[in-house]
Amino acid sequence: MLRRLRPSIFIVLFALPPGIAQATSPNEFIEEAVGLLEVQLDGRREDLANDKEALYALIDEILLPRFDRRFAAGQVLARHWRTASDEQRDRFVDAFYTTLLHRYAEGLLEFSNVGVEILPFRGDETKKLATVKTFVRLEDGTKVPVNYTLVSRDDGWRMFDVTIEGVSYVRNFRAEFDAEIRATSLEQVIMRLEEEAIGDDG
Repeated sequence: MLRRLRPSIFIVLFALPPGIAQATSPNEFIEEAVGLLEVQLDGRREDLANDKEALYALIDEILLPRFDRRFAAGQVLARHWRTASDEQRDRFVDAFYTTLLHRYAEGLLEFSNVGVEILPFRGDETKKLATVKTFVRLEDGTKVPVNYTLVSRDDGWRMFDVTIEGVSYVRNFRAEFDAEIRATSLEQVIMRLEEEAIGDDG
């Protein structure tokens, strides 16, 4: 199930139109995005499927202002973030973001008319972190819990984690990278991600 839903990790975030990052509440950040993904991709799916550069550029334009890259990267690296140099942190932020963008962008083209049910917000909007709980309805009628975790910034909410059926992408990547860093080094992991990004762009 998780594999089937991987592209939906950013399905709401990718659908956000300009200005939604300044929504006044966590639910508004998500609510105003529902149903807009089709608008972004309408009539362009075939062209984008054959033009990765254009696809990545489209997703980057929508994602970059609304995703807290540095906060997400720090959460993923955890203790390794604290021991990383400033240069390594900057490089990991860029490389990790590119990994996310490339890993999920193409999968988004496969999604069409995915229904999203947003549950009433039960948290405290004055807190720094907030979780918006939703159900994603698949084509076969299955309802899968997908929760979006946001962080409050001066200019609005930003997304940094998604949990699908209890599995957090931050925790998933944290475990993956921690094992690799222990086996090699943080520098080796960053270099691998950078090389993969170059290969994907080529």
